Formats: sequence, structure tokens, C-alpha cells
Amino acid sequence: MSEPHSGRPSRGAAKHPPEARGLLERMLEFLHPGPDSKTELIETLADAEQRELIEPESRQMLEGVLRMAELSAGDAMVAAPRMDLLDIDAPYDELLAVVIDTGHSRFPVYEGRRDNIIGILLAKDLLKMQRAPELNLRALLRPTVFVPESKGLNELLRDFRSNRNHLAIVIDEFGNTAGLITIEDVLEEIVGEIEDEFDDKDGETSIYTLADGSQRVAGDATIAAVNGAFGVALPDDDFDTIGGLVAQEHGRVPRRGETVSVAGLNFAVMLTRGGAVRWFKVTRAPDDESEA
Repeated sequence: MSEPHSGRPSRGAAKHPPEARGLLERMLEFLHPGPDSKTELIETLADAEQRELIEPESRQMLEGVLRMAELSAGDAMVAAPRMDLLDIDAPYDELLAVVIDTGHSRFPVYEGRRDNIIGILLAKDLLKMQRAPELNLRALLRPTVFVPESKGLNELLRDFRSNRNHLAIVIDEFGNTAGLITIEDVLEEIVGEIEDEFDDKDGETSIYTLADGSQRVAGDATIAAVNGAFGVALPDDDFDTIGGLVAQEHGRVPRRGETVSVAGLNFAVMLTRGGAVRWFKVTRAPDDESEA
């Protein structure tokens, strides 16, 4: 009798009642946020995952949603120097070669100067000119959407969904082209990298040869693998992965669109994920090309 609930299995009693109660209390505290409410909520989500109350994928997505509210287009964009553009005056064969080499489905098109974007071309629309060479390329262009660097990602995602555009040109405070951003870039801030047909599902391959002869190298590729692929002798005393070494040389984790030179190799950031570089595009610095 001293334990009135013994012998009365209750469905209301969770497997971990103290843990569940602690989670509930923290969630209730979030409804009355203090200075560190978002940090505390993220800690609560991590605690919930540890106690197997939510799945790891669910925690990562929820954290992505929370962090996305603090990010702007400038944080997730591809910087202007790394944008793949098409020249409206280029011959058809040259345009087609760019489309095939890069593998994108949409391309900003410029006239005269790279920062003079006059429209967006869908790769599938370019193929129409094979059957009808008399078509005017300008007639195939879609309108360009421009957004400021400061535009929040959550607001940008709503715009992408409502106007059915999947690409926008990011401009700085002076109206100059700062970069571009796609709906995939925004979604990756929530769910992580969206894998494509070139991504290795088993994680066994970390270095690919691209159509232009450069190499696509995973940020978690071992330094030994990079040394073997490029015939260099990068040190591996302090870091095991090439991403860690490049970040050390740069002083911080480089952002998408930035290029870092290490030991005669140029590491251009193609994709970041979770505060780390997922993919580099690696080429030899001009001074070392003759030695290749």
C-alpha cells in the first residue's frame, strides 16, 4: 500500500518519465523565451535524440529550420566569381558545351559584362535550338528574379514556392551582382546536402574527375588520398581530412564560392554543409600547371 501505483501498469507512465518530464518543462520554458531560448531549445532537441524520443534525422531538420531563420541569401549563395553564366552572343556549340560540363538545369545569361544579367535560360530550352536553329535565344530567356543579400532564407523559400522560380540573382547594397541562390541551396540548409547522381552513396569514393579535367574532392577526403591523386605532399600530422587542412590554411572554414590555395593547388568550395565543406573543385595553380 505504500506504493499505490505498483501493480497498476499505466499507459500514461512513459518508459522514461523523468526524462519526458524534463523535456516538457524545457519546451514550456521556450514558450516564454529568454535571451538563450533558441540555444536551450537546440540543446533540448539533442537531449531528446539522445534519449531516443526523436530520430536523429528529425533533430537535424528541426535544427536546420531554427538556424535558417537567422540566415540570409548572402549566407547561402554562390559567390559571383563562381557563377556559371552563359553569354548571349556565344555560338550555340559553346553554350551547349558549358551546359554539358556544368550539369546545371538553369543558367543566368549575360550580355557584354558578367554582371549584366538579362535573363535565365533553362537547359532544356537550349535543346530546342537543335531542331529549330532559326530560334532567337533571347526569346527563350525567362525573367530574372533579383533579391538583396539581406533577404532572409525563410522568406526567400516562401517566394520560391509561390512564384515557382527556382533561381534568383543576389545583389549587394550597391545593386551589383553578389551571387546566385537556388531553391536547392535553401532546402539544403534544412535537410542537408541534396545528393545527386554524382554523389557516392557508400562514401567509398571521394575524388572524381570532372569534364574540364579538374577534380571534385570531398571535404572529408583523406589528405593521403589527395596526395596520391595530385602527386603532392600535404602534411597530415595535425589533420586527417583535406577540409580540416584547408580550413587551417584559410584561418576559418571557407564559404561557398571562395578559393583557397594550398601547396600549388586551388581548392574552390562547391558546396558546404553543417558548417563544413562538402565538396571542393580542385585545380592546379597556374605556376604548377607546367609541372603536371
